[in-house]
Amino acid sequence: MTLQAANRLTVAETQLIDAYTSQIGGLPGDGDVLVARDRLFDELKRAGLPTRRIEAWHYTDLKALMRGVPAIDPSAIVKAVEPTVAGATVMPILQGQAKLGSLPDGVQATSYGDGLASGAAVGTLSARDGDDTIGRLNGSFVRDGIELRIEAGARIEAPIELQNVHATGPVHVRFPCRFGKESRAMVIERYLSNGAGAALVSSVADLKIDDGADVTWIILQTEGPDDTHLGQIKVELGANAQFRLFVVNAGGKLVRQEVHLRTAGEGSDFKLRAVNLLGGETHTDLTMTLGHDVPNTTSTEIVRSVVFDRAKGVFQGMIRVAPDAQKTDARMACNTLLMSDDGEFSVKPELEIFADDVQCAHGATVTDIDHNHLYYLMARGIPEKKARGLLINAFVAEVVEELEDEALVEALEGIITDWLDNHG
Repeated sequence: MTLQAANRLTVAETQLIDAYTSQIGGLPGDGDVLVARDRLFDELKRAGLPTRRIEAWHYTDLKALMRGVPAIDPSAIVKAVEPTVAGATVMPILQGQAKLGSLPDGVQATSYGDGLASGAAVGTLSARDGDDTIGRLNGSFVRDGIELRIEAGARIEAPIELQNVHATGPVHVRFPCRFGKESRAMVIERYLSNGAGAALVSSVADLKIDDGADVTWIILQTEGPDDTHLGQIKVELGANAQFRLFVVNAGGKLVRQEVHLRTAGEGSDFKLRAVNLLGGETHTDLTMTLGHDVPNTTSTEIVRSVVFDRAKGVFQGMIRVAPDAQKTDARMACNTLLMSDDGEFSVKPELEIFADDVQCAHGATVTDIDHNHLYYLMARGIPEKKARGLLINAFVAEVVEELEDEALVEALEGIITDWLDNHG
């Protein structure tokens, strides 16, 4: 990096360079892994943190929004908490370090950190494209995670919870996962903080879903009010596979959650359901790219967001239909309740269609609560604040209720209700 470029470094960029220089000797990995890390970090350093000039980051100017990088706190101590739903198989990742325990039949799990140390995981350390800041940042610093395998034909009845608990400081984790042919499973990728200081959390989940598999994946993010969360999930969907992704953002100061999925087999179906609860001065960005690459595939995306105070939200959704992807049926909708004159929500739905026999649609709405509905409730003796809460809760709960697990629906609705009670 030239001196001229160095003079333009932000505080966060300078701290990232210092952190990598000081940590690289202690990060797990053989020589090949070290080379891969150096390549990723050099690419990150040369490009710098993305600004609004980068189209994929136009609404989330990370260079301006990311004010600093918290230092490692060697005294940080965290413990696993009760699972989201009773009976779940919990795999704790405490301050970025995985703890493996007993597993149900049909499930295999290994430490991603061990894979780095042996060099076996070197093939996972790569960036999607030139704008993949999260992949480069995570690949440079990642220390651990869990490599998950669901055997072909396995039916895993209880949810598997990847429980990420952290205090202050940096935490970088990765989850390579393979769901075998005709398997069925539910995974909860959960993030929560039990510390008072700021944390920088990056995560990459890389899912390969084989033919006929049926997978539900839930990202539950309830991090601290000063935390930065940079998450990414990448999915390849086989023939006749079903993948349901539920995202709940109910925490964090600066959040970017990316979803990148491609259909690799005919007859596959993808559903995205997301709830964004935004208050204070948070900035939350949900960005999706979806490639329909083969014929006869379907997808639906529904995003519901509620914005209070001076919070800012973003949904970017890109659907690409390849020339050979005839009979694609893809539909996307983003609906937002804007509860404050000072809040903002930006929506950018996109369709790129190169096939002629398809059904594709997208739509977006930004509005306030329907005052007729509010009046109806208040006329029946319900106080205004409670009436507003009921209407908001109904607006977002409709998405969560699509889950088939009654206990999980109840747990997520409780999280949403608690959040709304504190912000309504």
